[in-house]
Amino acid sequence: MTEIHELSAVALRDALRTGELSARQATAHFLDRIATENPHLGAFITVTGEQALKDADAADAHHAHHSRHARATIPAAHDDGAALPLLHGMPIAFKDLTDVAGVVTTHGSAALEHMPAPADGALAASLRSAGVVSLGKTQVPEFGLTAYSENRIAPPSRNPYALSRSSGGSSGGSAAAVAAGLLPFAPGSDGGGSIRIPAAACGLVGLKPGRGLVPAGESTGDSAGLVVAGPLARSAADAALLLDALVPPPSPGALPAHPGGYLRLAAQDPPRLRIGVSLDSPWQSVFPFTPERAALDALDAGIRLLEAAGHETSAAAVRYDNRYAGAFTTAWTAGVGNARIAPQREALLTPLTRTFRRRAQQRSAAKLNESLEFLRQFQRDTLAQYAAWDLILSPALAQTPRPVGWFTGAAHGDGYWPAAEWAADADSDYRKQCEFAPWSSLVNVCGLPAISIPVHWTGGTPGAGLPMGIQLVGPMGSEAILLQVAAQLGF
Repeated sequence: MTEIHELSAVALRDALRTGELSARQATAHFLDRIATENPHLGAFITVTGEQALKDADAADAHHAHHSRHARATIPAAHDDGAALPLLHGMPIAFKDLTDVAGVVTTHGSAALEHMPAPADGALAASLRSAGVVSLGKTQVPEFGLTAYSENRIAPPSRNPYALSRSSGGSSGGSAAAVAAGLLPFAPGSDGGGSIRIPAAACGLVGLKPGRGLVPAGESTGDSAGLVVAGPLARSAADAALLLDALVPPPSPGALPAHPGGYLRLAAQDPPRLRIGVSLDSPWQSVFPFTPERAALDALDAGIRLLEAAGHETSAAAVRYDNRYAGAFTTAWTAGVGNARIAPQREALLTPLTRTFRRRAQQRSAAKLNESLEFLRQFQRDTLAQYAAWDLILSPALAQTPRPVGWFTGAAHGDGYWPAAEWAADADSDYRKQCEFAPWSSLVNVCGLPAISIPVHWTGGTPGAGLPMGIQLVGPMGSEAILLQVAAQLGF
């Protein structure tokens, strides 16, 4: 018999809508999974089990009311649950950068006062209106700044396929939870790779939508427009279902961008595509790196799958301005300089956050504006080069998932550690991250959609060894095509 957590998100959604499963059954099952698995996984910072069961009961009461009304008005054979919210009763969790009413938002920081949020943030409000049941808050790095999910307030988020390894960041707790079957899928946010990096590390499909498709609102101080919410899922279809809930309905009188939704479109074959293959990175001139064999194996696997599906691949030489690293870092860290932190609590920040906060506060507004203008020009130059192909292909990561504590130089065990024990300085930490994920942040700067697809495992077969993925970047509005390609490749 199939366990509830083994169902795809689409199958679980269908079972909840038909009444085959109740929201309480699904919620209780995943809460049991969290209680069993999270102590060694570190995916959750906060579990809100009591409130989740209350919300599940309310969803079941709504379903019962809907069913009674449907039986009274239409034949049962035609009642497909259409009047229920899109994600009726679906258990999810929010990364701990997102406000959920009545729940503490830690931002992964010991330097903040941890007070319950007075109201839902934009993302939580949107998905609650779609019918989800929130099970809690997932592990994040401090202020979502890093490509690993380790902080000073909770155990690090670990990779379900190798507990000594990181699940990536900044949506690392959410990715670990989905990969380990603690959630059917989860929303993440991506300002420099924070969906795609943990998706690749945990063997998931991770979609970063293009700028403007999903409403912003989860990041303060994002003057470059880098951050967007998107789905982490075990398949393209599951990711498409969550994307349908994230994209707002059209305003009255406007036509929807994709009638019928992304889930329907993901089931269709994409057109034959010209795909440029590139290892070029704007970080290369500042932080020279050499992709590991596993990254190149993933790229080769991706090329084989794409060509077998009928697409054309060719080498793409892309030229990037070597001023990118400084400009991106300036824009990326500007927000932390404005974070409201009491002076007496500054010492509680991690070394990386403290260093970049100090630099941001010392930087002039003119310097930030200069960096933002450069990034706009970088976007124009990059889009002009990408226009020669339908999609751009690279490895998702240049290295296998890193050991817990590797970026910070901290000894790792079952717990977490004070910042004083993090041996690596901020610049060494940051360099390691840029070498680990050199193809991710430029996509945010350009505002383009991109998807991470888990095409390779270091052990040779799915689930064996460590997962490695490819990244496909498309033009604005290509989210459906990216999902179609992932589904076409078997994911």
